[in-house]
Formats: sequence, structure tokens, C-alpha cells
Amino acid sequence: MSEVIPLCNSNELTDGGLAVPFDVVYGGQTCRAFAIRFKGVVHAYLNRCSHVAMEMDFQPNRFFDTTGQFLICATHGAMYRPDSGACAGGPCNGGLISITLSEQGGVVHWHTDFNLKPFEFS
Repeated sequence: MSEVIPLCNSNELTDGGLAVPFDVVYGGQTCRAFAIRFKGVVHAYLNRCSHVAMEMDFQPNRFFDTTGQFLICATHGAMYRPDSGACAGGPCNGGLISITLSEQGGVVHWHTDFNLKPFEFS
């Protein structure tokens, strides 16, 4: 059963703007993830390029290219569709790993899954 976890206020995510980062445990490993808004809809992905498993942002929380139409990996230029995480060009090995989000009452939430859990400080 998935858990619904508050992430941020809805107004913190603007179309093509800065992402909101968060930490998750994916497949037993602690990973960074990020949430963005594209064409009015919120989306979230692991911050892990499918080309080489490294974080993608070229400046903290900046993932969109200059057109605001694609997410881009700063290291090798792999490009992804913001609404699906699918490869849109460059050296991709598949798409980004998606995280389910929901938005209600001015708050964005992320949803856990069988292999996706909250990061807990010890």
C-alpha cells in the first residue's frame, strides 16, 4: 500500500521553473529526486540520468533547457520529456524513473511504492 507524503506548496513549482528536490530510498539506495511543473501539471523523477547514473542538474534545482520544453542532463546533454521522462534526444539509455505525485488543496504530495520509500534520518 502506498503512502502519500507532503512535498511542497503548489506555488513553489512554476512552469519551466526551479525544481523542488527531495530524498528517497529507491531499491534500497538513498537517491535525490526532484519535482517540476510542466504545462500546469506536476511531475517527479529520480535525479539520475539514464545514460550515466549521476545527478542531472547543471545548477541546483535547474533541469529545464533554455527553451523550457525539455529536461536536460548537464553532463552529457541527454534530454527528456518533462511530462513523461521519456528520452527526447542525446545519449539516453531509456527514460527517467518516474515518481507518482498528486496535488490537492494547494499542496503537492509524492507517493511511495514497493521499491520507493521515504528517506529517514537515523
